[in-house]
Amino acid sequence: MFDREKKLIRKIKNGDQEAFEKLYNTYADYSLRTAYGITKNQSDASDIVQETFIKVYRNLDKYDMKKPFKPWFYQILINEAKRYIAKKSKQAISMETEQLLDYFNSKKTDSDSEVWIEDLEVAMEELDDNHRTVLILKYLNEFKEKEIAEILELNVNTVKSRLYKARQRLKEIVGGVAGE
Repeated sequence: MFDREKKLIRKIKNGDQEAFEKLYNTYADYSLRTAYGITKNQSDASDIVQETFIKVYRNLDKYDMKKPFKPWFYQILINEAKRYIAKKSKQAISMETEQLLDYFNSKKTDSDSEVWIEDLEVAMEELDDNHRTVLILKYLNEFKEKEIAEILELNVNTVKSRLYKARQRLKEIVGGVAGE
């Protein structure tokens, strides 16, 4: 994948619009899901993805070809989402819980899974932005901690700590909700 992306990026840098279309087709769906997960609004997510691809195209000369493209791309996407949200003066970043819940639900097989999913949905909404974002990147987009650190411009240990705290907080909230 890494070599294929490098070839594609070289073609884009040389003005090949079909190559850019291939890049778009490769990243558009996940980008839209990630942006929707952050904004919880389809229109906002589409705007963010559009702006992300514009920025990627304009800044492709700044991309370090020695490094994987995907983390660089998602860093732009996350930064664009944050910028967009700040511009709209939204207070909270919520995530697309449905896909994350599907992931968690696939790990749970007991008969109480419907109740558990509802509890988890409530819990996800109560997490702060930092914890929700790392969960999106980890479980929805399946990034490794190191990649998340690069995307969010954080230390790897900070990412690990946020993931740990997010999981702990989810357990607390779900336990509290389930116990009510």
